[in-house]
Amino acid sequence: MRARLPIIGAVVAAIAALVLLVGAIVWFLAPRVGLELPGATEEPLPSWAPPAEPPVAAATPTGPGIGGLVDPDWLDRTARATGIPERALAAYAGAAIVKAQTLPECALSWATLAGIGATESDHGRHGGSTLDQYGTATPGIFGVALDGDGVALIPDSDGGAIDGDAEADRAVGPMQLIPEAWRNWHVDGGGDGVEDPQNIDDAVLAAANYLCRASTAYDTEDGWRAGIRSYNAPEVYLGTVASFAIRYADAASAASSSPTP
Repeated sequence: MRARLPIIGAVVAAIAALVLLVGAIVWFLAPRVGLELPGATEEPLPSWAPPAEPPVAAATPTGPGIGGLVDPDWLDRTARATGIPERALAAYAGAAIVKAQTLPECALSWATLAGIGATESDHGRHGGSTLDQYGTATPGIFGVALDGDGVALIPDSDGGAIDGDAEADRAVGPMQLIPEAWRNWHVDGGGDGVEDPQNIDDAVLAAANYLCRASTAYDTEDGWRAGIRSYNAPEVYLGTVASFAIRYADAASAASSSPTP
């Protein structure tokens, strides 16, 4: 029996590693939308997105959700400079403000969240959807069936309750969360008493909570890459998110330093 202990230990370690791997796959494995990258596509993709200037917090919250934490003037100026819809930008910036207050060592920027939102759903506009005044994607955004046909195989885990598919899981909402991820990180980011992965406030805050659990120090290359890779691993995904994040951060910085007309 004593001689078999190392073998048993190795098997247990292998099983644990497999569980971690499967968990990483299950957390976030959404199909990519395939948006056009900003700028010349011939340019090499960046390896990470350095920190953006933090959003300006409102002196007094303007609403019950995370979007109400953002200064209206900053929101208007930055939306015009970046081209991000104001309703979506309010969620990215509000989530960044929440994480800066509750977990400052995470250093997750609004621009990185916006980069993910751009890559996943064009800020809630994929397939003709729009964000209503409450921030909910209408009609709802659903990814392809993750049935193993050219995509990952993730059998149905919610009976279709979240993703409308009782045969295979699908990624849902502006941040393309699969049902398992949503059940683990669901949150009422909009402050309306409803938790909905199709709502930009709820989805972005859930994603931010996950990302800050998966990694910290997003203001460093290693920390940023580890966190984004936990969301989706391919190198081209990291480069796409970084491209959008850098573009948004640069546009916001330029707008903030320009004289007010």
